[in-house]
Amino acid sequence: MKTRIAFNAALAAWPLAFVSPTQVHAQSSVTLYGSLDAGLGYVSNLHSSNAFIAQQDTFQADRFGMLSTEEDIGAGRTVLFRLESDFATMTGASASSSTFFNRQAYVGLANPRFGTLTLGRQTDWNFDWLGSLSTGQMLGDFSAFHPSNLDGLGNTLLVQLSNTVKWKSATWCGFSAGALYGFLGAAASNTNGRTISFGANYANGPLKLVAVYSEYRDRLLPLSTGLGLTAFEGQTLAAGVTFNAKQVRDMGVGASYCFERVTLHALATDVRIQSSGGVEHFRAYDGGANVRLSPAEEISAGAWTATLTGRRWTQLTVANVYSLSKSTQLYADVMFETAGGGAMANTLGIGASSGGRQTVILSDIHHLF
Repeated sequence: MKTRIAFNAALAAWPLAFVSPTQVHAQSSVTLYGSLDAGLGYVSNLHSSNAFIAQQDTFQADRFGMLSTEEDIGAGRTVLFRLESDFATMTGASASSSTFFNRQAYVGLANPRFGTLTLGRQTDWNFDWLGSLSTGQMLGDFSAFHPSNLDGLGNTLLVQLSNTVKWKSATWCGFSAGALYGFLGAAASNTNGRTISFGANYANGPLKLVAVYSEYRDRLLPLSTGLGLTAFEGQTLAAGVTFNAKQVRDMGVGASYCFERVTLHALATDVRIQSSGGVEHFRAYDGGANVRLSPAEEISAGAWTATLTGRRWTQLTVANVYSLSKSTQLYADVMFETAGGGAMANTLGIGASSGGRQTVILSDIHHLF
């Protein structure tokens, strides 16, 4: 009941900005879209032995959804919604057994002067804006995101938040801002407490600048599965059990610059993890370059290094993407990860090695519809 009251109060604060004084009826269209990605790979050290694997969800997440942004309610105001679900191409199974639209589910209003207000299950600004400058997104390789995706730049169940209100401003001279509030006790979310997220984005010609800050209460982190930690901040971690952090503060800055055929990108993130046992910081530094060889082909390289509790992970990724059409791409990626300070190499989405080195080669086909 508290959540419903708060949602209604948030909407009530915006009536004059978003609702036309005269009722307007207009037809709207709904777009059905999706992404399928599947291929094969080789891992030099997967649980102590080399392995050939079937892989999916690499270039883009396997998903399907419905989107509408075109219902005009007058004076340039529009109604929008999105419903999006994650699945596995190789098996056809849903990524979540309990939440059908597990990626996004929201409805909202857009105003050309005041921006866009949406409510529902959504992503924060760390993913929306800063993630677009990461090696993982710039190269189109989910396994090139940072260890366990602790800074939320890649799209996993750590990123989506239920029971949220989100605002994105209109763009002024290339600058836009955003804010998100998530209510406590949200179902199908890895954050049980309150969430706040803020972002600032500047895009002008070839230059793009981003700064973000998000704060989560009672957030569940996959420290034992994704990072292989057996203890953290004085607590023993059982295998496969998430760590409940009292407070997580996730901030970052990033930039990109596009020359005629070359795009450079760089970012840095700092995740402050607090519990009753103390405070630790997960820090990552990331950068790379994309080179357009032809209208159909691009080769890219990116690297990052990340630290937590005296452990360090470093990864280099080289990727080649060839577009057969606007909708279909072939790609091949090579990743080399090292780990030190007692950590195990553990390429995201692949699995842990038995030591400090791991090489992964992936070759897939990706199709959008």
